[in-house]
Amino acid sequence: MPPLTLPLVSAVIPTFNRAADLCVAVRTAVAQTYPADRLEIVVVDDGGTDDTEAALSREFGTRVRYLRKANAGVSAARNLGMASAQGELLALLDDDDEWRPTKIARQVEVLAARPEVGMVITDVERMDERCVGFEVFRRREFIPRDGWVLPEVLRNPALAPASAMFRRSVLEATGGFDEGLRTGEDLDFHLRVALLFPIAVIEEPVTRAMRGHQGLSALSRTTHDYVTVVERFVKANADAIAPRDRDAALFWAYSRNARGGLWEGAFGDSATLATRALLRVRRPAEARELGRLALAMVRNAAVRIRRRTSG
Repeated sequence: MPPLTLPLVSAVIPTFNRAADLCVAVRTAVAQTYPADRLEIVVVDDGGTDDTEAALSREFGTRVRYLRKANAGVSAARNLGMASAQGELLALLDDDDEWRPTKIARQVEVLAARPEVGMVITDVERMDERCVGFEVFRRREFIPRDGWVLPEVLRNPALAPASAMFRRSVLEATGGFDEGLRTGEDLDFHLRVALLFPIAVIEEPVTRAMRGHQGLSALSRTTHDYVTVVERFVKANADAIAPRDRDAALFWAYSRNARGGLWEGAFGDSATLATRALLRVRRPAEARELGRLALAMVRNAAVRIRRRTSG
């Protein structure tokens, strides 16, 4: 029997004025244990003005396919890259993130063995601006099983794009990323995939993702877009989601972002979101979380008062 041909995987990397970081990310793609002739690397320059093209050409030559487009945001760049890619499997990598050497091979193995799975994600090592790891985002904490996991994803739709590999059929069914979202596009994509396809998890941090790099995750608009994405998804798919899961999705979106608002100093916004969360409490765990949130808000208010009076 002739050996089976390994599937072609396309790594899609959007970038914008981060030539140095991008080259680090591309090196981790080139260093994969998966055969180089079965791994296409596509970089999409979203209208940057630095020397990205020249830097890629100097270091990687023809190993990387470079595309350039007018600036329209990360979703548009990813969508162009995926539409232009040749692979039957698509893997995302952001220009400030990294892959461990076995990442692609591990994910291909899962998808080959389990044809029902549409997307496979991994644990993620979070790293600071010096690329030093400081914690691991363990996906099993929120997705305890493989399969149809929409109820779990509704409670925490967080997705590190660099951890995801999916079949081209997923792209065709979902239409890719929502180009109308400035942030939260990863949450929206995760929810839409979970609605239509089983998802699997690799319980190992073979993906490394940057935090605190002045990226989209640092923008204050993230809170607004997060809530909008969940509210919109729940409303659009109400018939496919059990009432208790709809309430849970909204509770955790409101409470999580109310806590985030405290960090941003947006106490009024946090209070509004906490009130919305209160109306969605259905379970003891949610009541406990709301209690912790209320305590955090009281402490935050006390600090604000002390600062005013001492000033």
